[in-house]
Amino acid sequence: MKAIVYTEYGGPEALHLAEVATPAPQARELLIRVSAASVNFGDLLARNFGNVSAGEFNMPAPLYFLARVAFGWSKPKQPILGSEFAGEVAAVGSDVTRFKPGDAVFGYRGPQMGAYAEALVMQEDGMVTHKPVNLTAAEAAVAPYGALTAMTLLRRVNLQAGQRVLVNGASGGIGSAAVQLAKQRGAHVTGVCGAPRLAYVQALGADQVIDYVREDFTQRNESYDLIIDVLGRSSFARCRRVLTPDGVYLPVSFKMKAVVQMVRTKMFGRQKVICAFSDEKPADLELLRAMIESGAFQSIVDRCFAMEDAAAAHRYAESGRKQGNIVITMT
Repeated sequence: MKAIVYTEYGGPEALHLAEVATPAPQARELLIRVSAASVNFGDLLARNFGNVSAGEFNMPAPLYFLARVAFGWSKPKQPILGSEFAGEVAAVGSDVTRFKPGDAVFGYRGPQMGAYAEALVMQEDGMVTHKPVNLTAAEAAVAPYGALTAMTLLRRVNLQAGQRVLVNGASGGIGSAAVQLAKQRGAHVTGVCGAPRLAYVQALGADQVIDYVREDFTQRNESYDLIIDVLGRSSFARCRRVLTPDGVYLPVSFKMKAVVQMVRTKMFGRQKVICAFSDEKPADLELLRAMIESGAFQSIVDRCFAMEDAAAAHRYAESGRKQGNIVITMT
């Protein structure tokens, strides 16, 4: 089968097509013929990980060294990127009962990756389920990553209807999902992003949008019960002014300083910092499917690229021009 591979860390040009062995499903596994996979932040980071320093890494330094070992110190251990996918079950193992050949499915592979290929295998009880009936394969392929991350992180806060939420980085995969999930809970949502993506964030349901180039949200005469800082581009110190007395600062990406602030604010004061890792489970993917089919969550695709244009897909993802999600189609 064909796969998009990278054998050295680097820019988009590191991606190229290659022939690799087609995997065979074991007793509790599915062989999935991949139709589409997303280009998300994790793919871009993993592709260039060899050129990312500990200071540039958007998580605590000890995790940087663990990640370098896991992904490969000098070259990639997993040569095939892609953590989200949609496709069709091609074959099932002897003990599989939930799926059959021909079923349309979508799923999430996380750091295991491997979705930039014509086929992959998944455990029957893993992060895979039937595709929402109201989405195309491309739309389904870009849904899990951001939605599952935002869903699990929002569980850490007691968000109530009528509260005011600001999402800093509202146009990315996690940010766009956080906007929708907060709105579903009845919150008043403000999205912060670049000017080219303001209309996109509004279409997701944001009540207000802020162009971060033209306005610093930390200087506004408004306050928020929850600030979700997707890439840690602000800070608790800067956000305290616009947090309510019992407000929460939730950085999706964070350094050790934020962890120390979380411990300190848990012990002293009313405003809180919450640092947490995503811990999505298969049940969350089932919940996401139900939300999509009910119309409570939407998945927006900006542009699709063919397998042979994977490098162009990554360049576009890094250009800052995208308005929605980017897909690589395998068939």
